[in-house]
Formats: sequence, C-alpha cells, structure tokens
Amino acid sequence: MSATKAKTAAAETAASTIENATDASVKSFEKSLSAVREGIEKATKGMETSQAKIKEGVEKAMKTSEEFLAFSQGNMEAFVKASQIYAAGFQDISKNVAASSKASIEDSVAFGKSLMGVKSVKEAFDLQTGYAKASIEKAVAESNKFADASVKLAEEAIAPLTARITMAVETFGKAR
Repeated sequence: MSATKAKTAAAETAASTIENATDASVKSFEKSLSAVREGIEKATKGMETSQAKIKEGVEKAMKTSEEFLAFSQGNMEAFVKASQIYAAGFQDISKNVAASSKASIEDSVAFGKSLMGVKSVKEAFDLQTGYAKASIEKAVAESNKFADASVKLAEEAIAPLTARITMAVETFGKAR
C-alpha cells in the first residue's frame, strides 16, 4: 500500500468518523431538543390544568358566597317579617287589654252606683256576690282569651324564622 493510499484511507476513516460523530451529535441534539419540547408541553399542560382547577375552585367559592349572601338576606327578611307580625299582634293584644280594662272600670263604676241604691244589707250582699261572680268569670274568660291570642301571636311571629331554619337544613344539610 502506498503512502497516498494510506493517506486516502486515513482520510476516509477520519471523514467517516467525523460523519458518524456528527450524526451522533445531531441525533443527540435532536433527542435533547425533543425532550425539552416535551417538557415544555407537559409544563404547559400542567399549568393549564392548574389554572382550570384554580378557576373552578374560585367559581365554586364565588357561587357558595353568593348563595350564603342570598340566604343571609332571606334570614334578615324573615327576621323583619317576624318582628312586624309580633309588633302588630302585640299592638292588637294591647288594644284588647286596654278595652278590657276600660270595660272592667265601667263595670266597677256601675256596680258602685248600684250599691248606693240598695235598701237592705241582704240586697247589698246579693249584689256584691253577683258582681264578684261575674267579675271572676269575666277575668277567667279574658285571661284565656289573652293567653290564646299570645300563643297564636308567638306561633305566627316565629313561623318565618322556622321556615328559614327548615330551608337551611334542606339547603345546607345535603352533601355538596
């Protein structure tokens, strides 16, 4: 083998080695570039997923806050309504108590006038007995009437609040 052939063979071997090294470098670079691209895609997808979950969480929190605010407003409206029912009912009961007291005073005045016109102790005693009996019966009847009215008023006034409690149990008692 001649020196030229040896140089040519060495040059061909060197060129082949350089070409193989270049191919290997290009393939390695392409693999690295592909891995970087894949990593960027995964990171982008992860960020998108995280953003979607955060957005969903914020929307859920906002919806819950809106529901709570609406429910709280309903509670306030129920309290106001209960207060109005109580005030109106208490006013009616107070008017009835005043009317009953006025009637009782008028009955006492009428009894006093009747007592002044009696002609005997027996007539005064009978008049006094009748008045006492009628007064006790009237007092018991009025007390029962006022007790019934008070119970009815309490039931009516608490009804809006009871409805809100029932709604709260139905709304917030179910699993979310």
